[in-house]
Amino acid sequence: MKKITILTVIIGIIFLAACSQQSTDSQALDNSVEGDNTSIEESSSQEVVHVKTEDTEGKKVNEFNLIAQVSEWNLSPENKITAWTYNGTVPGDEIRVKEGEVVKVNLTNELEEPVSIHWHGISVPNKQDGIPGVTQDAVVPGETYTYEFVANDPGTYWYHSHQNGVEQLDKGLYGTIIVESAEDENYDRDYTLMLDEWESGNHSEADASEMEDMEGMDMDEMDHDSMDMEGMDMNGTGQDPMMGHDMSSYDIYTINGKTYEENEPLSVKEGETVKLRFVNAGYMAHQIQIPVDYKVTHLDGQKVNNPQIVNGSLFEVAPGERVDVEFIADGSGDFTIDCHGEMEASQDMQLDVVYEDGNGKKTEHNSSPDLIDITKLGEKTESQFSLDDEYDVSYEMDLATEMNADAEMGMVWSINGETFPNVPPLEVNKGDKVKVTLTNNSMDQAYHPMHLHGHFFQVLSKNGEKLEGSPIIKDTLNVKYGETYEVAFVADNPGNWLFHCHDLHHASNGMVTTVNYNNFEEFYNDTGEVDNQPE
Repeated sequence: MKKITILTVIIGIIFLAACSQQSTDSQALDNSVEGDNTSIEESSSQEVVHVKTEDTEGKKVNEFNLIAQVSEWNLSPENKITAWTYNGTVPGDEIRVKEGEVVKVNLTNELEEPVSIHWHGISVPNKQDGIPGVTQDAVVPGETYTYEFVANDPGTYWYHSHQNGVEQLDKGLYGTIIVESAEDENYDRDYTLMLDEWESGNHSEADASEMEDMEGMDMDEMDHDSMDMEGMDMNGTGQDPMMGHDMSSYDIYTINGKTYEENEPLSVKEGETVKLRFVNAGYMAHQIQIPVDYKVTHLDGQKVNNPQIVNGSLFEVAPGERVDVEFIADGSGDFTIDCHGEMEASQDMQLDVVYEDGNGKKTEHNSSPDLIDITKLGEKTESQFSLDDEYDVSYEMDLATEMNADAEMGMVWSINGETFPNVPPLEVNKGDKVKVTLTNNSMDQAYHPMHLHGHFFQVLSKNGEKLEGSPIIKDTLNVKYGETYEVAFVADNPGNWLFHCHDLHHASNGMVTTVNYNNFEEFYNDTGEVDNQPE
């Protein structure tokens, strides 16, 4: 678990105590399911629906063995950690297959704690989703569990443990899975870059000192009303503004498990077409700059229609998200991919791109780059959904923060005023068209990268405005404080699916709901024999 700075928690509590969002919560609860409720009303008359089955006959089977194990790992020359890994590396072995092939993974657990594997972004059958207590028991020490599915959706995805994920991802239990399309053969180079943050432990003494300073403080005697919150920087990092837990303890940023000085440069040759796949395995949003002409071709593995060329602009990768870019190596000079952020650790998240036959020149960065807006990315074209459609189910999700003296952080993160497992599920019938409105009212001003399991959704609007560019299809969407998004999906993959924030601090402290199919024939029963922790 991330370390908690006591002062930060108390300031957050004071701020929350001084504010009220009762009316917002009440309205969200009153309107959490609205519109046509035919889906729920007619569910009793529907036939039983079963978990999706896949035909593997005649398909190539790619078999992989992943061992969850403890490994010593060098993040930087000064920082060696004891990591939890798949096959001894951070990230774990990359799984790379072609569209339509079968993926078979044998997970063996050599750790002392139960683990699992979730296939983030891939619409696997519900049985293969890897969620302890929901679709399977976690894999206990010494046991082996096999996952098998057809890789039908080309794109950039990743896998990670979903057992006590806030702890296990923090220790390194993740890797990438790439499903190649025929178009991927056109790339001369194809690199995967996984972003993450780590704690060196150097904040321990400062935390202890703060704890001593706070002893004896009488919270009741403090004048909450006179505190000026306007001057406080709620988003000082330019990334994930946390008051409930202190993200400043993350003082090492990495690409593929290594800091800048530990990583080898990426090699290119003049004239080559190069693909870069960015995956965020951490808990902060990162703004990345590439100081050459490039295109953002895919978001969460899904195509952007006719993307425009940009030069030196920033693009953001939030927790759980993936961004694919491509560029033509024009020979103008070597350059550095870097992260823009106010935290000192941002300089660790850099990587050089070097020409094998280069001239030694270096391309400079634009000092005031623009940030790419996904609602204006690419060109319009026909899409599956629109705001004018009639939907079988309309659901509102008020993403907020609640005071809770019993919670570890002094607060919880809620959906419609409730925390998991008490959040009412989103109930659907197979085949329903579903619209979800996500609004971030969190008074800690945290970002909420919301991830839907088992489905892709189309982004319909942001803050009431239709998208101006390409249809945007995603499985993880970063909803920042004060923002509202409308998204839509088809309920075409029967099961019980999580819909949660991928800052797993928020998920493990309440911000989780489920999408449940009516009349679904259950295949899993939690017997209580394993300590299943789905977040």
